[in-house]
Amino acid sequence: MSVDIKTSAIAPVRQTFSHVARRLGADKPASRYQEATFDLQADCNFHYRPLWDPERELYDRRRTAIQMADWYAFKDPRQFYYGAYVLSRARLQETAESNFEFAAKHGLVHNLSEALRERIADVLLPLRHLEYAANLNNCAISAYGWGTAFTQCTTYAMMDRLGIAQYLSRIGLLIDGNTGASLKTAKQAWLEGTAWQPLRRLAEDSLVTADWFELFVAQDLVVDGLVYPLVYQRFCAELSREGGAVVAMLTEFMDAWWAESQRWVDAFVKTAAGESEANRALLAQWAAHWRVRGTEALAPLVARMGLADGPAAFEAVDAALGQRLAKLGIAA
Repeated sequence: MSVDIKTSAIAPVRQTFSHVARRLGADKPASRYQEATFDLQADCNFHYRPLWDPERELYDRRRTAIQMADWYAFKDPRQFYYGAYVLSRARLQETAESNFEFAAKHGLVHNLSEALRERIADVLLPLRHLEYAANLNNCAISAYGWGTAFTQCTTYAMMDRLGIAQYLSRIGLLIDGNTGASLKTAKQAWLEGTAWQPLRRLAEDSLVTADWFELFVAQDLVVDGLVYPLVYQRFCAELSREGGAVVAMLTEFMDAWWAESQRWVDAFVKTAAGESEANRALLAQWAAHWRVRGTEALAPLVARMGLADGPAAFEAVDAALGQRLAKLGIAA
């Protein structure tokens, strides 16, 4: 008895889903990113208007002053859909967990001088509250924004910011030996500390910003564009020079996330600005407003950081943001 094994090639009737084929053509295979992004935004059959905003539909393009002929013109250069995002974050988290485990095992934070530990706790730990505000802001953009191409990116950012807040909390637990005392002190500093109140007010004002695209510019472009280079590059670099290199290890996730985040934020702002002169002018106006607010809010914190070149370092960070805005075509 013999068994013949044969293979058969089955040609698919179509290469992708119909909603993607309408954009790409029926005979063009689509990437996973395209299949998980194009035209997934609900735009009809809402049945009722929200009681809290009866003038608009549940999902409504009019929630922002920015106008786009096609809200799927936004393309994430990372090509993140859920599966790709999870795999990417798993790799970053694996590195972060290894770093925290190594630091805890060898007592790297405990072995720092008391003055250095206090300086780390004084500057880094209250920022976990700013990260939670960033989480809420990106959550709002995801809820009220239009188009999956945009809102899926802010949803990923929303979860990233919660993770960053948790990593900052874990640095505090390494400092205080898992008692949580440093986190309580940091919370009181955020609520009552003089140096933190301008930044706290900025965060709270952003939480009630109605236009979701303005909120995107405020949080993901301007505030992050000032805070991350200042804190996780300038401040952490100075700590390393003073013997606190372990902080760079514990904030490696933030460094990697920031380098990646700029890519999609810049791509989206550039796309919106290139759509029309009205968009460009509005984006420039928003960026200029929040840049002023951001520099004013961070000035007391810069003084508290005790950087050797504090004012000059902050001016360099602000200048870099200005160059970034000019490159995107929205410099005031």
